[in-house]
Amino acid sequence: MKNKIKYIASLILAAALVWLAFRTVEWDSFFNGLKETRWSYVFLFFIASILALVFRQERWKMIISPHNPDIRRIETWDSTNVGNIVNIVLPGAGEFVRCGYISSSRLKYDKALGTIVCERAFDVVAILLLLALSFILNWGRFGDFFIERIWHPLSEKLNFSLWWVVIAALLICAGAVWAIYHFRDRNRFCGKIVSAIKGIFAGILGITQIRHKGLFLLHTCCIWLMYVLMSYFMFKAVPSLAHLSLADAMFVSAIGNIASIIPVPGGIGAYHYLAALCLQSVYGISWDTGILFATLNHELHAILVVVLGAISYSAITLRRKKLKD
Repeated sequence: MKNKIKYIASLILAAALVWLAFRTVEWDSFFNGLKETRWSYVFLFFIASILALVFRQERWKMIISPHNPDIRRIETWDSTNVGNIVNIVLPGAGEFVRCGYISSSRLKYDKALGTIVCERAFDVVAILLLLALSFILNWGRFGDFFIERIWHPLSEKLNFSLWWVVIAALLICAGAVWAIYHFRDRNRFCGKIVSAIKGIFAGILGITQIRHKGLFLLHTCCIWLMYVLMSYFMFKAVPSLAHLSLADAMFVSAIGNIASIIPVPGGIGAYHYLAALCLQSVYGISWDTGILFATLNHELHAILVVVLGAISYSAITLRRKKLKD
């Protein structure tokens, strides 16, 4: 019931964001822009999308290898694809699903979850670095957007009362952590939580045991380069955006990826609104063109994820059937 309530709430939020993003769209202009799309660049977009998934799978395999050296590339690839398709339906659930598929006697579930936490931490750092690099390369254009749309609203909200709420929340969390650790030997529930946290940290610390750390960082850079190229190729696919540069693609990609933290299925609505707002506010692009860009970018990638996820799910099912036989 709790999962159903969360799913319904996320769908309502997604519907609200979709309505907010599409409510002012002039559909004649939208469809005319769709007709003018350069599909050769869309093909390059798909290539970059697949390469991003390949590099992500390779990076995850490197994190897992210290815990399970025998892990096969096909296992991490299929688990990642199935997790991605689940994330489209229920945000965040895909990470737990791929943990379930990849876990084994040599890699417990909690350690597998720790490897994903490690992955996400590097992704957050990558988004922040992309934003910082975008500002450095073109502060004259991005500066006003950052100050007026992000910094001023944020600084206005960070008033004295909010700081008290933050401090109170931190104290409550600290108290909960102390209680769980203190009663770990007396209470079975607290003991299970401590055991799970230890397993997660063991998975995270697997990063220190990676043999080729330089290669790990290279995979991370390649993942985010592909994301930037996805936005860049989509700029080129839409004629009215073809003048935008790789630095612009870097900025829009970083802003668009913020949508991933908003709990809606597959980022539906959230990505469209943020991408269109960014293009309109920073570059003076019409809202219709911004929505066209966001729709092509998001929906074409979602189709790719669904196709690969279905293939990988079938492959996992067949492998398990062979093992049983």
